[in-house]
Amino acid sequence: MSKNLVIVESPAKAKTIEKYLGKEYKILSSYGHVRDLPKGNLSIDIQKDFTPSYEVPNDKKKIITDLLKAAKAADTVWLASDEDREGESIAWHLSEVLNLDKTKTKRIAFNEITKTAILNAIENPRKLNDDLIAAQQARRILDRLVGYEISPVLWKKIRPNLSAGRVQSVATRLIVDRENEIKQFESSSAFRVLSLFGLPSDDKTLDAELNKRFADAKETQTFLEACKTAKFTVSDIETKPSKRTPAAPFTTSTLQQEASRKLGFSVAKTMLVAQQLYEAGFITYMRTDSTSLSGLAISTAKTAIEKNYGEKYHKMRQFATKTKGAQEAHEAIRPTYIDNQNIDGDAAQQRLYDLIWKRTIASQMSDAEFERTTVNIDVSSRDEKFQAKGEVLVFDGFLKVYMETKDDGEEDSEVKGLLPPMNVNDVLSVQNISARQAFTQAPPRYTEASLVRKMEELGIGRPSTYAPTISTIQKREYVVKEDREGNERTYKTFELDGKGNITEADKTETFGAEKAKMFPTDIGNLVTGFLVENFNTIVDFNFTANVENEFDEIANGELRWTEMLRKFYNPFHKDIEKTIKTTERVTGERLVGIDPKSKKNIYVRIGRFGPMAQIGESSDEEKPTFASLKKGQSIETITLEEVLELYKLPRVAGQFEGEDLVVAIGRFGPYVRLAKTFYSLPKTEDPLEISEERLIEVIKEKREKDAKAIIRVFEENPDVRVLNGRFGPYVAVEKKNFKIPKSIAPESLTLQDCLDLSEGKKLAADTDTTPVKKAAAKKPAAKKATAKKTAKK
Repeated sequence: MSKNLVIVESPAKAKTIEKYLGKEYKILSSYGHVRDLPKGNLSIDIQKDFTPSYEVPNDKKKIITDLLKAAKAADTVWLASDEDREGESIAWHLSEVLNLDKTKTKRIAFNEITKTAILNAIENPRKLNDDLIAAQQARRILDRLVGYEISPVLWKKIRPNLSAGRVQSVATRLIVDRENEIKQFESSSAFRVLSLFGLPSDDKTLDAELNKRFADAKETQTFLEACKTAKFTVSDIETKPSKRTPAAPFTTSTLQQEASRKLGFSVAKTMLVAQQLYEAGFITYMRTDSTSLSGLAISTAKTAIEKNYGEKYHKMRQFATKTKGAQEAHEAIRPTYIDNQNIDGDAAQQRLYDLIWKRTIASQMSDAEFERTTVNIDVSSRDEKFQAKGEVLVFDGFLKVYMETKDDGEEDSEVKGLLPPMNVNDVLSVQNISARQAFTQAPPRYTEASLVRKMEELGIGRPSTYAPTISTIQKREYVVKEDREGNERTYKTFELDGKGNITEADKTETFGAEKAKMFPTDIGNLVTGFLVENFNTIVDFNFTANVENEFDEIANGELRWTEMLRKFYNPFHKDIEKTIKTTERVTGERLVGIDPKSKKNIYVRIGRFGPMAQIGESSDEEKPTFASLKKGQSIETITLEEVLELYKLPRVAGQFEGEDLVVAIGRFGPYVRLAKTFYSLPKTEDPLEISEERLIEVIKEKREKDAKAIIRVFEENPDVRVLNGRFGPYVAVEKKNFKIPKSIAPESLTLQDCLDLSEGKKLAADTDTTPVKKAAAKKPAAKKATAKKTAKK
């Protein structure tokens, strides 16, 4: 047996490390966390200084057994989980669960998976950092307290199966608040005036814009009338140098933002691919809020820049991290070997690596140099001036490699064009002056990227929490990320041609179209409003940021974690008790109108299974009738006409196989029922409009898909089936699934074999009867699947 056992979190990381250590080292993976607070109960003894009761989940028990065996046989156990607080926590849980002897246990951490970094870590081991462990434990316990105490209140006061969280609820509030800003926004308009002038020397033209916008059409017409006989003279030409500086190397936040803007990656995908790159040894650790680069990285970048672009393109820089609470000891995200511009990997890995490489290299390059020119043009009959701006790129510097993109509402960084040559006192001829009514824009809705940036600005969460938070609020259906069509509006234009003719026109445009933006759902609005009213401290931005700072203080040994929790919990628990006693049930009910048939009131509200309409009163002798709202409809905006359309469901949309095709909306969305079988309709289909032909297609497609998944069925017991699933063949007995041993052909299983597997009995050549979901967690499968399992929450 090997004298040294090295334990890491993921098999991909283990595989990379194996390349750098000799035969005396055995590398095993814990597959992420090995112990946690169990689901289903609080598992925290509040009276005993918030003592947690951890347990090893079932899918980790075999892993622990294997690690125990290897640890007993080793002379030294090296805990090599990631270098952040969560990694420190994993190492501590391993030491506790495996009951490791402190005298033969060493903690090592490294920012990059390279031979130099790993050997250096082994030469400089340390003890487990109790302060980092305490900070992570405080975070875990505080989040459990918030979630487990507020969620039952939401179940009682709004509807079952809701949840609240210290960070997720604040993130949702940001989106709800922004939506409310947009609803309250009142657009105003002004006329923007643009001109196209002819130059006296040649046939070149000059585009310019008036330095004032007019409030209404009358002012605009008056100005254009004055321009008919006006003389346009170049009064001033100002030319001055300017420069643009490269952005800092990537932090977790800026990588998520730029990968979203440039590559179209979701925040979760960015972190998954970045983890794959890290574990393969291609980049440094991907959870960091530091923009610092090591001396070696700066030196290597210098060599690469001078080799590829020349000495004048290099400028050494060390960026100061602006994020509050940032851990300066860490590095920014960079390639482990900067001289490697390309890597082997799938398309997503190559694209993200290319982005990281370019950003890192650009950060160490010279400024881009420009010459900006501004030309002012007098209008003889008016005080306003036209202005033309141009920009010449004198030296491209870092722009040779990389240009940062911007979010909605920000100025872009495109280089403007070169102005044609002209002189002061040149008289210009009018080819065209146009005025267009322009409207002020509401604040932009958040994308995943801009939400991350806002959370970072407010100090909400830390690098490891951005992606899981954004995934959680979408999974909980408090927020949806989607595209939405815009609306049409009319705008007015005026145009003065070179002959002095003014024309007026009304035109239409589409505005407000959204792509991959985040919208609050009805339930997201309702829950946020309830939390703001009853637990304002929890969803207060300053409180959430202050809690993060207190975690930092615990990590630095400046604050006891139990004191921090006690200070928080006592007033929080009083709010819980008060809210349960004093608040009424909340449904967001709104009276929409009166049903023309029954003359009863029609309401929309949040029901047990989501937004719904109701005709009649709950107190009436005749029970009210209900209808579920369609996807995209909101209780805040739905009209009476739209509600009445919902009551056309369920509807018979045709026939198939001698049975009616009944279309309706249920708990899980729209569906078609054929006899006693239900088939979900695609989200793109409108249940009120879908045709008989399309319904038959949906049914046939589902049947074909189901048929491919069935390996064997048993007429004598229909509850037992042999199926083909995502992780391979398995046996389904009623609602439980059981893995089929690799040594046994699924087609050969008898009914008795299946029942034996469900009871934990071994078949011939059987060595594993683990339920299918658990088996999947143990299986070091393909690269992508592995990365998903090892990604941190």
